[in-house]
Amino acid sequence: MSAPHTGADRFLGTEIPALAPEAAQFHVLPVPYEKTVSYGGGTAKGPAAILAASGQLERWDGASDPGAQGIYTWPAIDCAPAAETVLAAIAGRVAEILRRGKLPVVLGGEHTVTWGVIQGYLQAGTRDFGVVQIDAHADLRETYEGSKLSHACVMRRVVEAGIPLFQLGNRAYSKEERAARAAHGVRGLDADQLVPQGISEFELPPDFPEKVFFTLDVDGIDPSVLPATGTPVPGGLGWYQTLGLFESVARQRRIIGFDILEFAPIAGFHAFDFAAALLVYKMMGIVQRHSS
Repeated sequence: MSAPHTGADRFLGTEIPALAPEAAQFHVLPVPYEKTVSYGGGTAKGPAAILAASGQLERWDGASDPGAQGIYTWPAIDCAPAAETVLAAIAGRVAEILRRGKLPVVLGGEHTVTWGVIQGYLQAGTRDFGVVQIDAHADLRETYEGSKLSHACVMRRVVEAGIPLFQLGNRAYSKEERAARAAHGVRGLDADQLVPQGISEFELPPDFPEKVFFTLDVDGIDPSVLPATGTPVPGGLGWYQTLGLFESVARQRRIIGFDILEFAPIAGFHAFDFAAALLVYKMMGIVQRHSS
């Protein structure tokens, strides 16, 4: 077992003492994976930037102290090998976290990371769960630029595994992806339904699973709020709207983990690093308050 990290290598390491894995409920897993980005790059630097910025957070998030449940940060997954090897490593680590009875918080990296995370849940024996996705894109292509493991295909792999999917904030998708939604029974609320009316609460379908894994691509948020991503699309969600939608899910279902992906730091603009770190911590707080 690796020793707990110190300082900037740990999420909120300036405020929360180094803990043994058993003493922490939130298990942060950095995955600096970047192999199939198709526009702007930089997602490989996202996890480290979030960890470094987290040291500037206040433990009190405005409503509670999520750090009171303990936060353990794992060493980053080695993303140098081939995609299949990296995804298997992600799955193995996530499965280990789940077998310990802890909640995975995965920091990407490009969105392909989520397929490795979902395989970890299946590997650990987690069944009967659904995925809720905030994203500018549907990510439902069969292949993209010759790869079935592209970031643009990750949700296609998820639904092909038989996992129900509900999408929020989509506003850039192809005819192929519209057809895939129908073929796989994907439901959701696009940005043109959510943003103009400022909707931050919604009802999941009654038949949607009780357990939910939440995946958040930061390009789902409007670039006027968080532009540090490789594929920014105007017309996205606001800050409070994003948190409200996440909390709306937490009120209705049990969140069993979440990831934040596609954050690509912009040199010299620390505000965006801080925003991404705060988003992670705010989401921890929402999970904490709705699981007690």
